[in-house]
Amino acid sequence: MSRPIDGPAPAPTSRRFFLALAGALVAAPLLDAHPATAAPAAKGLDDPAKKEIAMKLVSSAENSSLDWKAQYRYIEDIGDGRGYTAGIIGFCSGTGDMLDLVQLYTDRKPGNVLAKYLPALRAVNGTDSHTGLDPNYPKDWRKAAQDTAFQQAQNDERDRVYFNPAVQQGKTDGLRVLGQFAYYDAIVMHGDGSDSTSFRNIRRRALTKAKPPAQGGDETAYLNAFLDARVWAMKQEEAHSDTSRVDTAQRVFLRKGNLDLDPPLDWKVYGDSYHIG
Repeated sequence: MSRPIDGPAPAPTSRRFFLALAGALVAAPLLDAHPATAAPAAKGLDDPAKKEIAMKLVSSAENSSLDWKAQYRYIEDIGDGRGYTAGIIGFCSGTGDMLDLVQLYTDRKPGNVLAKYLPALRAVNGTDSHTGLDPNYPKDWRKAAQDTAFQQAQNDERDRVYFNPAVQQGKTDGLRVLGQFAYYDAIVMHGDGSDSTSFRNIRRRALTKAKPPAQGGDETAYLNAFLDARVWAMKQEEAHSDTSRVDTAQRVFLRKGNLDLDPPLDWKVYGDSYHIG
């Protein structure tokens, strides 16, 4: 389970300030009876269209497919020491997020096909063991994935643990859509624990090299620093040592100055080419 991502709390504003401001507005002359319409707020990664792009980008790296909704049923042990990896975001039996997911599903739908595996998932948490899961857990996972309640549970845990914290921190740092996505992709792969390769420590490493826009820094320079730190973290683990999801995807968008991830998008992961029109 990820820890809350740090971010500055908003400064309190006193009631006295609002009263003083109201008085000043009453005293001021009316300058324009037809004020200009405010410009629309910039879209974040949580805009539905941008979020769809984010899901396709992650799926291209995690599942070699843009069809992320087909991944509800995905499950295998990829040999990275995390046990079974499954679902739309790569929930792992060895890292606790799969346990949380199955618990949520069971809270919402008691007696589901995966509920009987909860004791085993608790026992293997923190290991790569399949004890109590084999031989039928993968088959039952794929059966559960046909249930819209399980699909919704996957969506909700993805948002709670990974997507929402990443987007919130990205906005706090003054980053646009690409930067928010870089955060999301990092937290999906590395989690947000206390180890040196976790998302929070990738971000801290980047902050020693550049400042984000919220601290007066240049966004492109900061994102380059963040991606440098991300590549370093990936190379610390053999299973993640292929850095193409950064080198031939995120860096491509950054070099083109596409900080809002506006289509069309063309990128490569593991040598395979992808396109969003």
